[in-house]
This record gives sequence, structure tokens and C-alpha cells, in this order.
Amino acid sequence: MTGFDHLKGTYFQECAELLEAAYSHLAAIEDARADHDTIHAIFRAIHSIKGGGGAFGFERMVAFAHALESVLDLLRDGRLDLSRDIAALLLKSTDILTDLVDSARTGEAKPAGFEDAALAALCSAAGEAGQGAPAPVAKAHAAKIPVPQRVFRIRIAPHASLFRRANEPLLLLRQLRSLGEAQIEADLSRLPQLDLMDPESAYLAWNVRLSTTADPAEIEEIFDFVSDCCDTEIAEAQAAPEAAGPPVDTPPEHGPRAGLAVSADPARPAAPAAAPNPSIRVDVEKVDRLVNLVGEMVINQAMLMQLSGHLPPDMCAGLISGMEAMSQHLRELQEAVMAVRAQPVKSVFSRMPRLVRELSAQLGKDVRLVLTGEGTEIDKTVIEQLADPLTHMLRNALDHGLETPEQREAAGKPRQGTIQLGAAHRSGRIVIDMVDDGRGIVRDRVLAKAREQGLVSPDAALSDDDIDNLIFAPGFSTAATVSDISGRGVGMDVVRRNIQALGGRVSVSSTPGCGARFTLSLPLTLAILDGMVVGVGRECYIIPVTTIVESLRPKPAQIHAVAGHGGVLAIRGDYVPLIFLHRRFMVPDAVHDPCRGIIVIVEGEGGRRIGLVVDDLLTQQQVVVKSLEANYGAVDGIGGATILGDGKVALILDVSRLEASTQPVALERPAAYAPH
Repeated sequence: MTGFDHLKGTYFQECAELLEAAYSHLAAIEDARADHDTIHAIFRAIHSIKGGGGAFGFERMVAFAHALESVLDLLRDGRLDLSRDIAALLLKSTDILTDLVDSARTGEAKPAGFEDAALAALCSAAGEAGQGAPAPVAKAHAAKIPVPQRVFRIRIAPHASLFRRANEPLLLLRQLRSLGEAQIEADLSRLPQLDLMDPESAYLAWNVRLSTTADPAEIEEIFDFVSDCCDTEIAEAQAAPEAAGPPVDTPPEHGPRAGLAVSADPARPAAPAAAPNPSIRVDVEKVDRLVNLVGEMVINQAMLMQLSGHLPPDMCAGLISGMEAMSQHLRELQEAVMAVRAQPVKSVFSRMPRLVRELSAQLGKDVRLVLTGEGTEIDKTVIEQLADPLTHMLRNALDHGLETPEQREAAGKPRQGTIQLGAAHRSGRIVIDMVDDGRGIVRDRVLAKAREQGLVSPDAALSDDDIDNLIFAPGFSTAATVSDISGRGVGMDVVRRNIQALGGRVSVSSTPGCGARFTLSLPLTLAILDGMVVGVGRECYIIPVTTIVESLRPKPAQIHAVAGHGGVLAIRGDYVPLIFLHRRFMVPDAVHDPCRGIIVIVEGEGGRRIGLVVDDLLTQQQVVVKSLEANYGAVDGIGGATILGDGKVALILDVSRLEASTQPVALERPAAYAPH
């Protein structure tokens, strides 16, 4: 990769972050939570995207961003009301700008005229606003301006190429004015004779005296994307004048932001922003390399701990205590490195509002998406695989779950449907819930369709939960016709398959007429986990600690044999199906009688519990997860492998797959278990 390609890649990463921030502020406008700074924040994001795009020559994207920026500038200055139509136009235009950014990134050009309708709407909005005279600033507002704390002298001298880079000095001056009281003087010394002027070149310069409470970093931020086509000098003056005279050659003043729910006085200079957290941009490959090294250190530490366990404690007390201290430091290092890899789910959640807007318009439904827990962090590797499952789930809820406004009104519901998408940390895992208030799962229709497709035998008696889970069957769909939204039977099957591939599980619950809830439970990281090492014959297996409920050595009266189901454990009025690992994986020389071994009760998908029969519990330790499929091949019931302290390879159990292989057990008179 050349240096230019690296810069371009960095630019597109910044575009993704800026668009995410813009969507967040647009959501605040939709929810009537906009304040005085909301439009400013959106404007800064679009301006930064436009400035960088101009530097790389993305003319089509820059032209559209310029039109969107012009409308935002009118909103900032109060010359345009933020009506519902304008808010909808901003959302639509940001969607199109996102597509144009993706087009520039991938090199796949959008069809001609793709953005023309939105561009015309933006130009129309800007043209209508330009016909009105700007409102004067009320004296009452001007009287509230506090005495400036600092005074800066700023010199702005654009290069001749400024306009060709899609930048405008007027916007820079307006941004400076938004920080406080500015006295602006134009420097005409570089202006040539009229017959020598190039209309595409910049000749003017400006000297600005800015009285503000902002810090230098905020001023410098204004010039971030003109640094290569504009010379700027920023110096702090000794003291602010007691009374500032009228500005010279300043852009016109405008009144309060009409139509905005402003929480602060619009005429007041912006308060100093909180100092940003210092950060650096690091390539993902470098972080992954660091994670791999920490994983190897965890393996070596386990080996050393096992070797030190064979030494006499009285002779090697210092070594043993040092190993214990190193173990603690290594755990802290591992947690710190994983925190570097962690990303908030907001990067995935931010894509969903656009999907809901477009599909609801296509389906003729009025839908509101409520996002919570966007700051919940999860490993980068996991988060990259979340987009497809969440997209399928939302499409399913919009198409099958939520009714049309007329149907909802007839059922006594609000015309607008609601989908809630939230994330939270629970018991060392991340749980994502998607809840809608639609019609729920129509079980009679699902069961009939499953029997029609041969997924269920005609005489099978299924519980409500079993019927609900039929929607995850491969090829299953209740859609009457195949469309580009649904009907091909690949949606919810993909959800379960992708989530299980991540070591997670998905469950569904539904109340007819009231809605449905889909729950995804995922590991926080795929690199390192806390595991319980269990012995089965001469083999060792790893059970993820987060799945373990309890372990016990049962009494003979608690174990019962069930024809076709193996054994079950009777415990506290419930029956737990048993899986004998030595039978499942054909391990010789293992304990066959569960009363002589240990039963580890784990929680599988949907909260169901199963009992794993093992010989013994050996130890609990951190293990580094290695992909079994990449190095060997897929094994049903196995989620990966690791290397133990003695150098042996141990398989990591996939509890959700093991649980799926058991069938619900109903006992009336369980027979006594006969060990063999």
C-alpha cells in the first residue's frame, strides 16, 4: 500500500466516524432533542467530509456535500426553519452522501442521476431561504453576551487553489463568528488588475480579531481541511478590549435559529468544549498481532505454572510467588489489550435507522426505531459479524411482525409501530434484544406452513416455544409471495447460523397480538475465555465458565434412564437431560456411572439446561481460543481448541450445539438408571 492509499484509507475511516456522528445528531432532531449545537455538529461533519473529498478529487461527492452544507449553513444562521420536511431532507441527503462515500471508497460509480432529486431539493430549499431578508439580532440577546475572556489575532491567506478544492472562505469566517465576536478586515494587497484576474483563483486575505471563550484547539479545528490550501496564523493577544467596535466586512448577522428547540441563547458565544481524550489511530493488524502475542504468553504462563507445581514449595517459594504475580499481571494485560480491540455496538446500530426508514416507506408502514445501549462494547471480531443478523431480524420484524397503520388502528394500537433495539452486558456476555409491538408470531400459520413444507410431521405435538423456533428452520418462510424483502426462507436461518458461528445463541419469545422478542447472546471476545478444564478418560475438554450453572456428584436416586433419550437428572423438581461426553466423542476408559463422576449443568440456547457427565473437574484457567475449522475441520459440538499447560490440545465445547442435539424430556414414572 502506497502512502497515498494509506491516507485515502484513513480518510474513509474518518468519513465513517463523521457520518456516524451526523446520524446521531439527526436522530436527536427526529426525537425533538435538538439544541443549539446540533446543526453546528452536523455541519462540521459534512464540511470535513467535503474538505477531504476535495483533496482526493471526489468531485461528485464534493458537489453533493457542498449543497447539503449550504442548507445546513442556512439553518445555522436562522435563515431557514427546521421543519419536518427539512429534517426529512437532511436525513435523505445524508443517506445519499453515505452512498457516494461508499462509491468513492469502492470505485463502483453510482448510476447517473442517482443524487439529482435530492440535489434539486437541497438547491430549492437554499434558494427559497436566500429570498428572505435575514432577521436582525435582538438587542436583548446582544446584551447577554458575556465579556470575552481571550482575544486572538488570526491571519487567513488562501492559496490560489482554494476554490478548486471546494472550500469557501466565507464559511470559515462564519465558523469563526460562531465562536464569539469577530472583527474582520479584508486584505486587498494581493488583488490583481481586473484583466489579469482568474475567476477560479483566490486573491483576498483576511485579518481577524476574535474575542471568545473558546480555546485555540477549537479555532484550529476550523482550518483542519484547508491546511494544504490556506496559510493561517493564530496568536493570542494580550487582553480583550473593553468595548468592541462594529466588525468590518463581516458576514451578515442573523437572528435565532428558527424552528430549533434551542436550550441555550443562540446569540451567546459557544462555551468552551470539553478537552477531547487524546487518541491515536492504529492499524487493526497491529492490534491483532498484539492480541496473538498475549495469547501465546497466556499459553506459556500456563505451562510454567504447571511446571512450578511440581517443585517443592519450601525450596522455590520466591519462584512460585513470582509466578502467581506474573499470572495476575498477565490477566490485567490481557484485559487491557482486549479493551483496545473493543468497539461500541453503536457502529452497527447506527446503520439500522436508515434500513427502517427505507423499508417502512417501501411497505407503507409507520415505524419508530428506539436504540439503547449503543455504548456497550464488544470485541471487534464479534461486532463485524453482527450487521447481517441484525439486518435480517429487522427486515423480518418490519415485514412480518408490524402491521400497517390501518391494521394497528383497528386493533386498538397506535398507528406508529415501535421496534426497540438494545444491548447490554450480562454475566460476561453481551445480550442484544430486539422487541417489536406488532402482531407477534402467528403460531397456527407457522405450524401449518411447517407441516406443508415437511419440516414437522402431521401428528407431532409441539409446544409454543417449539413452534416459535420453527422460524429458524432452513428454507422456512410464511410469506405468501417472494419479494426483494422476504419470502425466500434464508433470513432467520442465516441469523441462527451466523450467531452460532460466533459462539452465541439466539432465542425468541412471542405474545400473540402484542409482539415478539428476539435475544442474541454473544461472547465478549473470541480470542481468550475463562474455561473449566474437565477430564473424560484420557482426554481433556474445556467448558466456558459463563455457561456453567453448577456441578455436583449425584446420588443414584437422582439418575433415571429414558428410552431414546439416555439419562436424566432429577433435581429440585425438574429433569435435566444428560449428555455423556465419553459416548458423544467416543472416549475410551472413561467413567460410565454418573454417580462416580461429575455432572456439570450448563445453560444452553433459550435458557434450557443440560447436564454434561465428566470424570472430574481438573482446573479453571484462561484459555486461548484457536479455530478448529481453520486448522482441521468442523466438529459438531466443538467450538474451538486450545493448548494446555502440558502442551496437549484440548477441545472447547460448544454448549449451544450440544444442547440442540438433545430433545425435551417429559417423565411420569422415570425408571431407575442402570449403570453400564
